[in-house]
Amino acid sequence: MEIVIKFVDILIHLDKYLNLIIQDYGIWTYTILFTIIFCETGLVVTPFLPGDSLLFAAGTFSALGSLNAVLLFIILTSAAILGDTVNYSIGRFVSPRILETGNIRFIKKEHLDRTHEFFERYGGKTIIIARFVPIVRTFAPFVAGIASMTYWRFALYNITGAVIWVASFLLAGYFFGNIPAVKNNFSIVIFAIIFVSILPGIFSYLGERKKLKK
Repeated sequence: MEIVIKFVDILIHLDKYLNLIIQDYGIWTYTILFTIIFCETGLVVTPFLPGDSLLFAAGTFSALGSLNAVLLFIILTSAAILGDTVNYSIGRFVSPRILETGNIRFIKKEHLDRTHEFFERYGGKTIIIARFVPIVRTFAPFVAGIASMTYWRFALYNITGAVIWVASFLLAGYFFGNIPAVKNNFSIVIFAIIFVSILPGIFSYLGERKKLKK
């Protein structure tokens, strides 16, 4: 329970923690940010790591001059692309077992089912759309690998989605993160980003409940 509370505290106070990381680790901050984004997009066991909010916070610090905006974009876009690529490869590797048993250890079946629904609705474009939906963002490339999506097609969506996702949140943090009203209520802004990010999941859940009641 203490670990959960600590994680939530880090998540909603990313500005303070990221500032400490920059002060303590300097240039190695880029490596730390790369690792977090890579794991959040590339490993199905770490969908809880911050994605949108971390990019926004990083953009804010780049506006202050603490981080280089261009370098951030290159490094974090690379992390997002590489993460999805690894996730896709893992999906291809475990595909026979998934198809045979319908589940796999350490992975919640409802997460797989929810992501399958996105593919049913949006097709290959799910790889792009999922970038903006926590949990689904982590599972979309994995499911694409299980479904043996043609790699060149996956790569095209992967690169496009990564560029749009990283650029949009870095730019949002760069231009809006240091507005006094935003800066003085940074925790509320992070909560808002998290809430908006999970809205698609909430609507999907409500839609499923409505179907069950009929």
